[in-house]
Amino acid sequence: LEIPVTILNVNDNDPQFQQPNLTRFVREDTEVNAPVVAREDLSATDADLDIIYYELTTTVQGTDGYFAIRGVNNPEIYLQKALDYEKFQSTRLLLYARDRPVGSPDPTRTATATITIMITQTDTRAPWFLPCAFIHSDTSVCISSPYSGTINISEMAVEPLILRPGPIYAIDPDSTINEKIVYSIVGGNTDEVFSVDADTGNLTMNKIVTSPDSFLLQVMATQANNVRKYSVAAVEIKVINKSLYPPHFERELYNGTVVLGLAPRSFIFQAGDPSTPLMITAADEDFPDV
Repeated sequence: LEIPVTILNVNDNDPQFQQPNLTRFVREDTEVNAPVVAREDLSATDADLDIIYYELTTTVQGTDGYFAIRGVNNPEIYLQKALDYEKFQSTRLLLYARDRPVGSPDPTRTATATITIMITQTDTRAPWFLPCAFIHSDTSVCISSPYSGTINISEMAVEPLILRPGPIYAIDPDSTINEKIVYSIVGGNTDEVFSVDADTGNLTMNKIVTSPDSFLLQVMATQANNVRKYSVAAVEIKVINKSLYPPHFERELYNGTVVLGLAPRSFIFQAGDPSTPLMITAADEDFPDV
């Protein structure tokens, strides 16, 4: 007597990831839609020979939407949105492998793989002149104010010029790269009056100036390893007459009088002369008519 026996496959095996924990380093300038983790590194197997269905989630707040899988049956992870190292430097993804589609009434067995993504900073930003300020919450661009300073007419300054709001100084905002900055004057330097130190940014004079006309210099900060990464700042230098005398008060002591109950913004009068407002004045021999 022949008795055919059919063995029915029972769903009694969990899907298995070959590597349940993965770490990948991703460059900040990776192109959108580029693969980040290959399919063969993430495909799960099932001893029950079931079709595997995948789902990807992130566990780090603020990093949603950057990474995705190609499809419900294709676990290859790709970059879905451009990265910004300043926004986040790492994230952790969870990849679920199920042997039944989501919503299936049949019992489902699941495996989970953890993928850690580390963002590596790349040379994406031009130098920033300091001090600078961000526009609202955008940290990709830092706006600096023009530098300004003065020189005396017909006088040679031997020390680096003192500027406001501070000395000429730029940084590489890609902080982990921190490339060396080189300075140069690219405009406004009539008759080559000024020089800038390529390494320090110190501004010095090459010759005296006999005209009262101001200078508006354009100083460029360039990355030493990449001349295409540069920024330009304006430096206004005003030519003035040298001050030979300090200002001084015309008297060492001023005396005034007030009466009890005097209303705000009322004049204070000179002591001994209730009809003349008290005036405190100074003079400067550099400006005899002022």
